[in-house]
Amino acid sequence: MTEAEQSAAGSALTDLILDLFRLNNRMLTSGDRLVAGLGLTSARWHVLGTVGKSERPQPVAWLARDMGANRQNVQRIVNDLEKEGLVAFAANPHHRRAQLVLLTEKGREIFNEAMRLQAPWASGLADGLDVSEIRTTHSVMKALLEKLEGGDDAGEQI
Repeated sequence: MTEAEQSAAGSALTDLILDLFRLNNRMLTSGDRLVAGLGLTSARWHVLGTVGKSERPQPVAWLARDMGANRQNVQRIVNDLEKEGLVAFAANPHHRRAQLVLLTEKGREIFNEAMRLQAPWASGLADGLDVSEIRTTHSVMKALLEKLEGGDDAGEQI
């Protein structure tokens, strides 16, 4: 197969990826609008959610890894959230310089309010869609993510 040739699955995946890029941009814009009244953006909301959903406090590098994001960008957002009193830093017994990030009470309240806004929004988006198709799409996305994160040859060629 030459570089210009693509399998039927590869072509279908390319179409999916292009639409995922558009969807991601639309989701971020919609999320920004949804939580703007709380002083959040989609990026800040994402960080708060990652911190809040973690089983234990984590350093920024681990949060960034869990988010699939750039550590420096997450650090900048965490610093902003800390200045606003939404997260706090705690000493890390395993690493002097990599402080742990935790939600403050104010941060938990803001995150919970964002999730109260998100529930009807997500239900509205899902209205008319088949639950089994949503689950299948999610499975495909998770499989692609695993390939890309696992260093699989398919992911390394991108």
